[in-house]
Amino acid sequence: MFVNSFLRRCTALVTGLVMLSGYTLAVHASPRIKHWNLDNGARVLFVESHEIPMVQITAVFDAGAARDTSDKSGLATLTNRLLREGADGLNADQIADAFEDKGAEFATDAQRDMAIASLRSLSDRDLLMPSVKLFAQLLAAPVFPQDSLERERQRALVGLQQSAQSPADLANKTFYRALYGDHPYANQPDGDAAGLKAIVRDDLIAFHSRHYVGTNVVLAIVGDVSVREARRIARHVVGGLPAGEQVAMLPPIPEATAGGKPQRISFPSLQSHILMGTPGITRSDPDYFPLYVGNYILGGSGLVSRLSEEVREKRGLAYSVYSYFTPMRERGPFFMGLQTRNDESARALQVMRETLEKFVVDGPTEKELEAAKKNLTGGFPLRFDSNSKIADNLAVIGFYDLPLDYLNTYISRVEAVTATQVHEAFLRRIHPSRMVTVIVGGAGR
Repeated sequence: MFVNSFLRRCTALVTGLVMLSGYTLAVHASPRIKHWNLDNGARVLFVESHEIPMVQITAVFDAGAARDTSDKSGLATLTNRLLREGADGLNADQIADAFEDKGAEFATDAQRDMAIASLRSLSDRDLLMPSVKLFAQLLAAPVFPQDSLERERQRALVGLQQSAQSPADLANKTFYRALYGDHPYANQPDGDAAGLKAIVRDDLIAFHSRHYVGTNVVLAIVGDVSVREARRIARHVVGGLPAGEQVAMLPPIPEATAGGKPQRISFPSLQSHILMGTPGITRSDPDYFPLYVGNYILGGSGLVSRLSEEVREKRGLAYSVYSYFTPMRERGPFFMGLQTRNDESARALQVMRETLEKFVVDGPTEKELEAAKKNLTGGFPLRFDSNSKIADNLAVIGFYDLPLDYLNTYISRVEAVTATQVHEAFLRRIHPSRMVTVIVGGAGR
């Protein structure tokens, strides 16, 4: 799989992320995107669709875990979660009741690059506009009640304890720390115990004031409204935010020089979780499409991938094996992973590494390439079969400054990829000898 950071909870996240599920649309072509900027610098992308009487509104802020400070790990996520806990004299229960009364749904999420708040509503004006106004209040003037902070802090601390009992979570967190070191991408969205305990209400207020501003937001609107109505919605939702200042660029990620020995962590499990990877690419990288297509062949296509053929079909070492690119604002990870019996971990790792090495050296066959392109282009319309999926795509385009014709040119760019381009891109970007490797399970050494 090849996953961007917004559409992932699939990778962490792919490239992960659980947005509100949408309603089916009859989509036969890439949506037409209209765009404009508000006076405070907020960027708006809009797709008009009258197939169903629904509107999806997604606000994406550059306010993810990469913006946490080292001593307040988890601040971005707590700030995002507490948006719903109080605003303009309303408490959390009153806010929830107000959305429910209008048949609307409000959701939040925070990842490494971004923090997200979304609203789904019926398009009937008497239902939509009250929900839009409440949504705007939550974004602009949350009150961050102290009792809510304590409750969410305790919930987060319990979540960390549960996560520590999961070998998959332990492997993922260890992998990110090993891969990114002191870079902000090593920050875990769910924070750590010391950071969560150190956060006070003033920290939430300051983080919100700094990051939830006009110059730092992309707003995606999709659904059963006109351009004029969408402009009104945008002004309500983010037009009242102070302009603020755009946050600083994240530091670049240095090239890996050597992967070192595998990090082994003892864990009382019957299977070992193995991850190996390296810093990959940004979301706007010129090698995106060759790597995207190539990774589909290597490990992104499930049971028909090279990794699955070598690890599962030929040797029965794992039920599932995969590879991902997670392109982000800076270089998100490329990684491969599997679960296998503890006594087979060394062999499974060797086969996974050898399969990668062979793919990097030889590249794909023409038959593999054509099959990959056919599957990728054939599945492309599924990206637009709901309002929420379209809004996800718009948010990614806006947040990562992708060309507005990105969706319209996607199929042609996939079809234009050659075997030589895939081979050369993997030779340039993926160096097996520099891969970080983490093994969780069995007896650590």
